[in-house]
Amino acid sequence: MLWLKALHIVAVICWFAGLFYLPRLFVYHAMSHDSISTDRFKIMERKLYRGIMWPSLVMTVGFGIWMMVLVPEYLKNGWMHAKLGLVLLLVIYHLACGRFLRQFKEDRNTHSHKFYRVFNELPVLLLVAIVILVVVKPF
Repeated sequence: MLWLKALHIVAVICWFAGLFYLPRLFVYHAMSHDSISTDRFKIMERKLYRGIMWPSLVMTVGFGIWMMVLVPEYLKNGWMHAKLGLVLLLVIYHLACGRFLRQFKEDRNTHSHKFYRVFNELPVLLLVAIVILVVVKPF
């Protein structure tokens, strides 16, 4: 079980690295106007999303489910229900990142760099809440 927890935590860290960095790339991409820069951002964003974020998401969820199968008592705790709800919000955020990535790829971005600066802060709030739930287990 400890190996699963360790692998789950590593996957979560990798996933969050992408969740923090991709929207930051969107900030700079939205500010760039020359084709060399925009083409470079498109490549960076695609590689980050497909090469790091998706595999990390799959491993995070996979190891999490595996632990819940081994210890179904986890599902009897209110903190776990709250955590799973927040993880669902993270998955939705991840998918929204994919939508924005497609818009940039097709040169159809309609949001400003300021929008992406605010959007970039959302996973921080979810991370804080999830860590508190897992460590403190308030209910």
